[in-house]
Order: sequence, then structure tokens, then C-alpha cells
Amino acid sequence: MPTMINREMARLVSGFRRFRERFFEETGEDLSVYQRLAANAQSPKTLLIGCSDSRVDPALLTGAGPGEIFVVRNVANLIPPCESPGVGHHGTSSALEFAVETLKVENIVVLGHRQCGGIGALMRGATIDKDSFIGHWMSIAEDARRSVLENHPQDSFDSQCRLAEMESIKVSLRNLRTYPFVNDAVRERQLNIFGAYFDLEKGELWAYEEPKNLFRLLEI
Repeated sequence: MPTMINREMARLVSGFRRFRERFFEETGEDLSVYQRLAANAQSPKTLLIGCSDSRVDPALLTGAGPGEIFVVRNVANLIPPCESPGVGHHGTSSALEFAVETLKVENIVVLGHRQCGGIGALMRGATIDKDSFIGHWMSIAEDARRSVLENHPQDSFDSQCRLAEMESIKVSLRNLRTYPFVNDAVRERQLNIFGAYFDLEKGELWAYEEPKNLFRLLEI
């Protein structure tokens, strides 16, 4: 019996057809976009750590084309602290190492966003459930939760989540600096590190200013 494709999967296949027509067709004597990328290998200048949320597509948000950004997506755009490679499995850490050590990216951007489901779970106490993959993962941002509850105990839950979304970006930026190869790249070749926050409700982008410890709305 042939494999049945439901309507949503058929739509995705149709989208792939349009993608192939756009990026794999040759124009005149020029190579297609992917023929050039395949011939020259990838050389992105920026590593972007974003959330798995389906509404927050880094390439769509930045207008980046194929090969322009190296993207890591996980729940709540978190970067864990540097730990021994021999303990557990380290998807985000290995991608970070590859981007910095092999690709020699010039920028690292940690992109958080409004209405983050992972942060919502964190603020509802997900880390208490030791049998939950999400709870264990979100424990990385426990300092963000603790800071918000200590400094804004009377705020609404929605407001606390927004604050925690921003605080968790700071946690990831601090964790970045626990990786020796990141510090080496900052010192030796001026690797840039940025924190950013996308408000998907208002279409706003905020940039973290580390010296002032605050987020500033970018006038775009």
C-alpha cells in the first residue's frame, strides 16, 4: 500500500517544490544558489541560538538567505553551562563548539521571544518534575525564575513570564562565557556576543546592553 500523505504534509511537499525551483534552478550560465553553497562549503558569519517555537523562525525574522546564519534551536533558546563532554549528550554545546572552532563565526546572538512556552513552564514550576525532559532542561534558567520572583513578587504571571524571558537571555549569555573556546575567540579574534528579544505580539526587537544590564528597544 502506498504511503498516505495528509493535507498538511502535502502542503509542505509543495513548499519544497517551490523551494527547489527557487534555489536549485540554474539561470543562464550561473550556478544555482545551492550549487554554489555545495561547491564552496558553508561560511556563515553569525551563530544564532533561537527557540524551537514555530512562530520564531530566525531566517524569516532576519531575512537571511541560505548559508548566511548558523542556527541552533531548542526549547527557550537556552545555552547550558560548559560541562564535561563525557557526561550526557550535548547538542547545543557541540553546535556552539562547531560554530566557534570550525566555522569561525564572528557573532553569536541569543534570541529570546515573547510568549515562550518553555519559560511559561519554568514559571509554573516545571523544574520540580525530575522525570520531565522539559523540567530538567529548563533548570538551566532557574536563576532567571528566582530573580523575577524575588524582585517582582506582586506582578501578574504574564508580566513575570515576560521578565523571565529576558532574564533567561542573560543566563545564557553568562553561560556562554563558561566555554573556554568562546573566551579564547573573544580575546583572540574579537568574537561578538549579543542578546536580543523579539516581542511577537508587537513586532518589536529589543537589544541587551550588558554594561547597563537592560534591554533597549531598537528603532527600526
